[in-house]
Amino acid sequence: MAVAADVEVVDLATTALRDLNQRLHDLDPDAPDPRSWRIVNPNGAHAVACGLDALVDVEIVGHVGYYCAGMNKRATVRVRGNAGTGVAENIMSGSVVVDGNASQSAGATGRGGLVVVHGDAGARCGISMKGVDIVIRGSIGHMSAFMAQRGTLVVCGDAGEALGDSIYEAHLYVRGEVAGLGADCVEKELRDEHMAELRALLERAAIADVAPAEFRRYGSARQLYNFKVDNAY
Repeated sequence: MAVAADVEVVDLATTALRDLNQRLHDLDPDAPDPRSWRIVNPNGAHAVACGLDALVDVEIVGHVGYYCAGMNKRATVRVRGNAGTGVAENIMSGSVVVDGNASQSAGATGRGGLVVVHGDAGARCGISMKGVDIVIRGSIGHMSAFMAQRGTLVVCGDAGEALGDSIYEAHLYVRGEVAGLGADCVEKELRDEHMAELRALLERAAIADVAPAEFRRYGSARQLYNFKVDNAY
C-alpha cells in the first residue's frame, strides 16, 4: 500500500493502542505536522482515536470496537469498516465518518460536529444529542433520538420503534418508514427552511442520490415541557 510521505502510519498489530492514543493526545493543536494519520490493523480494538483535540485527519483502515472517536474535538476521523457501540459518543466538533455499519448509540450525547454512517446504525442512535448533526445513509434501530435536545438526525432509510421518545428541540428527518414514534414525538410539516437544512447536511455527508423532498420531518409536540396536574398519581 503506497502511503504519502506526510502521512503518519501506525500499525496496531505492533503498536499498543495506549501508545497510539497518547501520541494523538500529545499533538500540539497549533503545530503543522503531522496532520494526517493512518491506523492499520485495528482488529476491532476499543476506544481508538478517542479524545482528540487537534486539527488532524485520522483514517482507520478496518473495523473498530466500542467508543471509537469518542469525545472528538476538531479532528476528522474516518473508519474504513464497521464501528461498535458508541462511535463518536459526546463529539464536540470536527467529524466522524463510518464507511460501514455502526452499532448502537452512535453519536450519543454529541454536542457538535458531524457524524456520518454510510451503512446502518443500531438502536439508540443519537440519544440525548445536544447539538450534533448525524446523517445515516441506511436505517436506524429503536429508541433513536431518545431525549434529543438539539441538533439534527437525518436517516435516508427506515427508523425503528419509539423514534424521538421524549424529544426536546432536535430536528429529525426520515426518508423511509418509521416503525413507531415515541412519547411526544409527532410528524411535522416539511417547509422550505427544512429542505435547505436537509440539502446542506446531505452535501456535507457526500450523499448525492437522495432528494430533500423525499423526507418527512418529526419533532416535539411540546406536551411534556410542563407539569400537568392531571398526570399526577
